Amino acid sequence: MSLSLPADPPRARSLTRVVPEVVAALEGRGEWLRPARSAVLFVVDGLGARNLSARAGHARFLAEAGGKRDVARSVFPSTTAAALTSLLTGVEPGEHGLVGYRVRIPGTDLAPNLLKGWETDGLDPHTWQRAQPILERESNAGRPCFVVSRAKFEGSGFSTATVRGAEFVSAKNSAEGAELAAELVARHPGALVYLYAPELDGIAHQRGWESDDWAHALETVDGAARTLAKALPSDAGALVTADHGVVDVPRHRQLLLRAGDDLVDGVRVIGGEPRMLHLYAEPGRADAVLEAWRVSESGRSWVLSRDEAIEAGLFGAVADDVRERIGDVLVAARAAVAYYDDRLADKAPQKMIGQHGSLTDEERTVPLIRLGAFA
Repeated sequence: MSLSLPADPPRARSLTRVVPEVVAALEGRGEWLRPARSAVLFVVDGLGARNLSARAGHARFLAEAGGKRDVARSVFPSTTAAALTSLLTGVEPGEHGLVGYRVRIPGTDLAPNLLKGWETDGLDPHTWQRAQPILERESNAGRPCFVVSRAKFEGSGFSTATVRGAEFVSAKNSAEGAELAAELVARHPGALVYLYAPELDGIAHQRGWESDDWAHALETVDGAARTLAKALPSDAGALVTADHGVVDVPRHRQLLLRAGDDLVDGVRVIGGEPRMLHLYAEPGRADAVLEAWRVSESGRSWVLSRDEAIEAGLFGAVADDVRERIGDVLVAARAAVAYYDDRLADKAPQKMIGQHGSLTDEERTVPLIRLGAFA
């Protein structure tokens, strides 16, 4: 059947190419960026290009520094675990293996959270994430590499999987992080600094990206970007981007999966996240699960089998040992809806407003704003 999936624009820049292009610019061979001696990659979690455009009045510096064409396309699923790993390894989820927020460990009924579940579910960040982090490669080659982020992320499983090899420098907030990043490139010629700001994504989940709190946080991030641009040495460049955008899903748009529903019949494990489900079927039930979801949900979501998703290239080229991590059936929301397993005792996730993970432009288009020597 025709899936009618959204197609990326022919000349779309991929998030997977961002860090390799920054490295290329440091070596004087960049295609996207002007040469620079040192560089800062400022990643604002959850700052979609559509979100930024809609709230441009709260981010005047970034809005003026970037234009409509200063964007990139995130990966699928458009979720932090998959997208940041693709950004920091330069490969698609089908190769690095983090194909969702919650992904089943093949041969088990465990579907750990791939941001926080490394320690609790026994995942080895050196092997479960299959690609070498770019910062590790560059550090091994002699380049000074740094991560500037919240102290709580230092040494975590996800950090080990994605930014090992770099020296970690803690910052309390994005403003302090911007100052530290500028100091690092000034003190270390040739340095590559990864500056990560998580606050917008957290506020979007709790209150929505259209909230006043989100707008206030955007003003803070905008100020940090301005500080960074002013403090950079003249031969240093900075690039501001994100892992995904956000859509707000009000409570009345949630679709709750309850015991006895046809949509959970034959489903053994539900993974992914509310806007992009991985459904792992009971043996022999995958076709029935696919048909039930298509009949019920095709009007508001893309519903695909694993084979269809792989054939469509949604995860990029999929390695053999990654294939079984992908759900038998995938449900990617097209409308402003989110799916929750209401059979779970923990209802706290149902309080989330801001959501992401699917294929829409709002979730997959991110800014790519050049500052300093890159501008």
